[in-house]
Amino acid sequence: MCVCWLIFGTITASAHPHVWITAHSDLVYAADGTVTGVRHAWSFDDMFSTYALQGLETKTKDVYTREDLAPLAQTNVESLKEFGFFTFAKADGKKQKFLEPVDYYLVYDKSVLTLHFTLPLKVPVKSKELAVEVFDPTYFIDFAFEEKDPVKLVNAPAGCAITFQRPNDGTADATRLGEQNFMNGDNSNYGAMFANKIQVSCP
Repeated sequence: MCVCWLIFGTITASAHPHVWITAHSDLVYAADGTVTGVRHAWSFDDMFSTYALQGLETKTKDVYTREDLAPLAQTNVESLKEFGFFTFAKADGKKQKFLEPVDYYLVYDKSVLTLHFTLPLKVPVKSKELAVEVFDPTYFIDFAFEEKDPVKLVNAPAGCAITFQRPNDGTADATRLGEQNFMNGDNSNYGAMFANKIQVSCP
């Protein structure tokens, strides 16, 4: 079996997205109230899912088990580091680092590939204010979170409250400005305009 296609390995800078992901995320807490990591589920658009599966051999045509997809899942999570896992976190204003993804696997259902994985924080942290943003800085990938329950807290301490803000991509002037900066070569943070922002406040 040859799995030679990288979902994330061909990403290049672009002023417009070429891949669309529908996402759900869990913020995971330990018993002592520290945040231990972020658990993601990313569903790719059906056209991209079909393209990603090209060349993948299976026992039954058009049926892809978790085992069939395991090599592809491993290849993709390993390549996520290059892009900062598209996940950026701050605890009480201090940037946090993530370890390599764990508990990762791909599921194929109704023509859609979904990548599941957990990003452990390098150092679990207890904070009053936690901020997590999910976006692609180059905007090759567009992240749109699920309409219902886009983000959940798992085992969070009592009294913690979560707010979720979707990208304000209706601001035409900001978009045009961002695209102009992109064309001028200043595209290092263009995708930040389309960031999904998660805020957690704890007592």
